[in-house]
Amino acid sequence: MENSPSDSIMKMDDSKNHQHHEQEDWDLEQAPQRKSSGIFNVFIAGLALASDGYNAHSIGYMMPLFTLLYKDAMSSTIKSRLTNSYLIGEIFGMIFFGVLIDRLGRRTGILATTLFLVLGLVLATASRGSSQLGMFWMMIVARGIAGFGAGGEYPVCGTSATEAADETHGLRHRRGFLVAITTDTALDLGAIVAGIVAVVVLAAYNHHNSEGIWRICFGLGFILPIAVCFFRIRMLNSTQYRKHSIRSNYPYMLVIRRYWKPMLGTALAWFCYDFVTYPFSLFSSTIVQQFNPKNTAIQNVGYGTVINCFQLPGCFLGGYLMDRIGRKQTMTLGFFFWAVWGFLIGGSLHPIQSVFPLFVVMYGIFQALGEMGPGVATFLCGSESFPTPLRGHFLGFAAAVGKAGASIGTEVFTPIQHRFHTTQKGQQAVFLIGSAFCIVGALITWFLIPDMSRELETEDARFKTYLEENGYDITSYGEEELVVQRK
Repeated sequence: MENSPSDSIMKMDDSKNHQHHEQEDWDLEQAPQRKSSGIFNVFIAGLALASDGYNAHSIGYMMPLFTLLYKDAMSSTIKSRLTNSYLIGEIFGMIFFGVLIDRLGRRTGILATTLFLVLGLVLATASRGSSQLGMFWMMIVARGIAGFGAGGEYPVCGTSATEAADETHGLRHRRGFLVAITTDTALDLGAIVAGIVAVVVLAAYNHHNSEGIWRICFGLGFILPIAVCFFRIRMLNSTQYRKHSIRSNYPYMLVIRRYWKPMLGTALAWFCYDFVTYPFSLFSSTIVQQFNPKNTAIQNVGYGTVINCFQLPGCFLGGYLMDRIGRKQTMTLGFFFWAVWGFLIGGSLHPIQSVFPLFVVMYGIFQALGEMGPGVATFLCGSESFPTPLRGHFLGFAAAVGKAGASIGTEVFTPIQHRFHTTQKGQQAVFLIGSAFCIVGALITWFLIPDMSRELETEDARFKTYLEENGYDITSYGEEELVVQRK
């Protein structure tokens, strides 16, 4: 007679209670060292993602400059491809490295992602061509290579931060805030630094438009990945990975049967978030330029940076809420308020636009609300909803679907505006369409993303029991040295 699921869970709980006291003694002895190591690992993961935020958004800040310097080559098609090449590279990188880090380890992915990222950034900085169009095509290809490496950072850093913040009870209790400030907050901070660097370099050139500006801004992008790589290669794989990794013979059919619903929920919610947030973040300087055509390049970049600065308080608030009310609750709430605010701006854009500082503040709050909910929760929901052996797979897949949304959003952003007779009407349409996607994201989050235990070991144990009940051989489950220790 087969055991029922409830019997299996009871056995699992008995086993955990039997080991509790022995494990607790070891935890108490090692707590200071592990806590310090966990916080350090989370911090390093955040620095790596900050570099991605910088490099992804630097192109957006340079668009007004490109328009002035290369009028003949800067068509709407080239603009879209410059932006999307990085995003498309990220999509492939997320899927590839998501699988790689589950099979070969988190540390292996660190070296490979850094290599591709730095190579692509160097080539983009050195872009040349027999014509302006040729130069841009080299830049497009180079940024695609950089995007491949940057995309790998999402599953690498997301899984590393989540698992490092599970090492002790104290870290686990604050995991929502820790992961928030080292994933989405780091990405947003990188985007803001990209804007600040652009303003500083423009000022250094005495506001004179020169190609040296974008080359310096691009070139600075590979300093941080190289700087943190030394610390990252010294890091060990997390305790959870070493206990629960599967190196071969993945039972994908069993996995999909158990996790299809959260897989669909995390991916589609990320799609809705990126579809809205990327166009509005990347083109913040362009939107300001459209509302005030007489602005200088440094004014457009400066106002765009100010708007994106509003994202940071949204990230901190979202991280706080995730530890208080839950991950999916925070994401749903953020999507809902994001939609309401977007409908408000879209419906009353003319009076808001007439007072430009008011528009900047309203636009900034719109950005903050997006980060408060789905911005910070996508990483954690994509990590916690799945067991450790598949965490890279699913987080990489969800992030890739999200980046597909970002690519589509940036691709349709300009054509939507051009379908209308005035800039104002086009901007209204963009805000209203984006807000409608926020409503869809809220519904997807609430009905498809589960409430998970705060302890990663809980779902790992359930998944292992599920595999045993379905005839999967788990004798090679986990790394060999840890299997020996448990005997």
